[in-house]
Amino acid sequence: MRIPLSWLREYAPVPEDATAEDVLATLVRVGLEEEGVHRPTDSLSGPIVVGQVLTMEPETHSNGKTVNWCSVRVVPEGQEQTLTGPGIDPSGVQGIICGAHNFSVGDKVVVTLPGAVLPGDFRISARKTYGHTSAGMIASVRELGIGEDHDGILVLSRLGLDPEIGSDAMALLGLYDSAAEVNVTPDRGYAFSLRGIAREYCHAVRAPFTDPVAELAPTVPAATGDGFPVRIDDAAPIRGRAGSNRFAVRVVEGVDPSRPTPPWLASRLRLAGIRSVSLPVDISNYVMLEYGQPIHTYDADTLRGGITVRRANAGETLTTLDGRDRTLDAEDLVIADESGAVGLAGVMGGAATEVGESTTRILVEAARFDEVSIARTARRHKLPSEASKRYERGVDPQLAPVAAQRVVDLLVALAGGTDTGRVTDVDHTDRPAAIDLPAGYPTARVGVDYSPEAVERALTAIGAEVSETVDGWTVVPPSWRPDLLDKEDLVEEIARLDGYDRIPDRLPVAPPGRGFTRSQTARRRVADTLASAGLTEVLSYPFVSQADNDLWGSADGSHVPSVKLANPISEAQPMLRVSILPGLLEVLRRNHSRGFRDLVLYEIGHVFLAEGYTADTRPIPPLGVRPTAPELERLDAAVPRQPRKLAAVLTGRDAAAGPWVAPREHDWQDALDVAVLAASSVGVELTVVQGRHGAFHPGRTAEVRTPDGTAIGVAGELHPKLVAAQGLPERTCAVEIDLSALLDHEPAAVTAQPISGYPPATQDVALVVDRDVPAARLLDTVRRGAGELLEAAEVFDVYTGTGIPEGKKSVAVALRFRAEDRTLTADEASQARQNAVAAAHREHGAEIRS
Repeated sequence: MRIPLSWLREYAPVPEDATAEDVLATLVRVGLEEEGVHRPTDSLSGPIVVGQVLTMEPETHSNGKTVNWCSVRVVPEGQEQTLTGPGIDPSGVQGIICGAHNFSVGDKVVVTLPGAVLPGDFRISARKTYGHTSAGMIASVRELGIGEDHDGILVLSRLGLDPEIGSDAMALLGLYDSAAEVNVTPDRGYAFSLRGIAREYCHAVRAPFTDPVAELAPTVPAATGDGFPVRIDDAAPIRGRAGSNRFAVRVVEGVDPSRPTPPWLASRLRLAGIRSVSLPVDISNYVMLEYGQPIHTYDADTLRGGITVRRANAGETLTTLDGRDRTLDAEDLVIADESGAVGLAGVMGGAATEVGESTTRILVEAARFDEVSIARTARRHKLPSEASKRYERGVDPQLAPVAAQRVVDLLVALAGGTDTGRVTDVDHTDRPAAIDLPAGYPTARVGVDYSPEAVERALTAIGAEVSETVDGWTVVPPSWRPDLLDKEDLVEEIARLDGYDRIPDRLPVAPPGRGFTRSQTARRRVADTLASAGLTEVLSYPFVSQADNDLWGSADGSHVPSVKLANPISEAQPMLRVSILPGLLEVLRRNHSRGFRDLVLYEIGHVFLAEGYTADTRPIPPLGVRPTAPELERLDAAVPRQPRKLAAVLTGRDAAAGPWVAPREHDWQDALDVAVLAASSVGVELTVVQGRHGAFHPGRTAEVRTPDGTAIGVAGELHPKLVAAQGLPERTCAVEIDLSALLDHEPAAVTAQPISGYPPATQDVALVVDRDVPAARLLDTVRRGAGELLEAAEVFDVYTGTGIPEGKKSVAVALRFRAEDRTLTADEASQARQNAVAAAHREHGAEIRS
């Protein structure tokens, strides 16, 4: 929001000598953000004066161009020229060549004399051209940097001005004024106006604020029976909120659209960042900037019947003021007459009802539209406007009739119009809800001792109605502050107006009983356990190629659906990972190439699964309103499932060589141990079976399962061909498990098993089975068959040599039996051993090795 200082001084006590920088420093104290300073004199300097054309002689030259050789008086007749310098004629009459033809003898114009500097560092000097010495320039608005009109000279009389010859043209055109620009946060839409900024300035300097709207409101007439017909018919409100709840209309006749915009008004609009279009349009923009209420004007003679505020019909079209034909959405709120839509409510009007050069009857519209509806329409049509910028942040619902009156007054005063007295005011607004503010609550929340007087003073200053109660206060926020919804919002206002510098900067003490969630605690336990075992945690990028996802995301290398990035860092890696191992192996490769040979790295991170994922490019719901259940479901469906995985890679030796240390090379069992160690840290016992995966060695791969038999990962040695193809160290091993699935099996509590005081009974058994029977399956059968007396069973040997039939193998198992209440007899231990052998025979055809 740009704030012309001359305009701000009308509503706030800004010192005459205050600069834009001073104003910004003041506004920053109440929470507005400094954006910049706009000062025309930074690129424009004098002498620039008012001149009168005395003579003009057209001359056609050999290049075919006709120019005017003019004599221009720049000093009142009978007075001496006080300016000196090269090119300044002491007589006060300058000879100037001008290529424009839209002026005549006697016109008063703006003359830039030698020594002046125009925007773009264009320096004016006396120079020889077209056979004459031209000592100055008769300027256009474009050359002065105050407009885009470059079709001719700025003729002051056409602006309704008759200034004295030789007077300062920069002062006449308001070019000594400057503007301070602030960034308005989305929750403070009222600050998109001079009214709102002036209020904040008064807060900052602790001066009383006189609200111009409150002063004008008593003169606003009530609605009349003959007012212009208006009907609000919102059959499809968004989130149960109607598209409009206030709609004021006034009619002005006898308007002269040819009247020029006064320089003071055009200057203020220009400094505020809005170009001058025509007097009626400029007046509507002026009031919008002044009060914060967007205004739209219609050529009343082009309207057919009354106005209806409704949602667009399917397939309905509208040509907006920018000349574009737009197909409307059924959610768009439109202004319509009997012919159809004539405006995109709160965003842009329609071309068919535009105020033009022939307009004499103007219908003035000042309305309040729903923030969500306007924001969605503006984004849907990629049509941001000054109006939508204010509506989507919230406009004061009580402002519409006052702003309409202000426009009517200006049309009467400046455009020669006549107020018809026809007043329409459709009012469906509600009074802001009261907020209970307990005594002492602001002090408890902020840490500053606010007295009751300070609380009431701050809340009254922002325009709230404050009533004292037994327990504190009841506060009714002002209509222009829709962001004040609860007591925390009120506390924020108290802290802001009392001064942020008073808030202590000590850290609060965390309340007891808070901490990590169960899942967070388990993840940290896993990470700490692996780090304590000597593994090094790293982080890798989650961006991979489709080939990487196919290789690591499926056991056989088949295609894996993947989530593709719309704007990837690298076109070679446009997918989000389904496995951590591609990035982790890249880290391993990089470190190995730099001389690190013994590496055990691990990473815990998210992967991104495309199953059930549906890309949705529709806009997300706006902030400030809870999404509906269907919207939440849509948003959830648009986010891929992101479980956490744990992966580790191992290469080199397990320890550094030393006098009493014999290091060994890492193998597939070490990779499997990482999974077992991680699971044991959270109390889960894994089951391991022979596994198969295209990226792993076919004979050295284990599949890791949870106690209920769910496969959650794979561990082993990588395939030699893959190792060679990717330049990895020989015999590289890896493991990856679904950590989220593992933590789902974490027991609520781990119960320690009692230790028996009775001695164990140990027996061994060697069983001959087919070679394709995994030892782990055989061991599991033995454990189940041995019964409750079995305390432990471990495989200690697998033999396939002499004495073992072809296609068979001998698996030796050590069994330990113990009872909690007695010493086992040899017969009891032998019977349990026989039960185990019998179970192995039934399920696997096992025979005792002789």
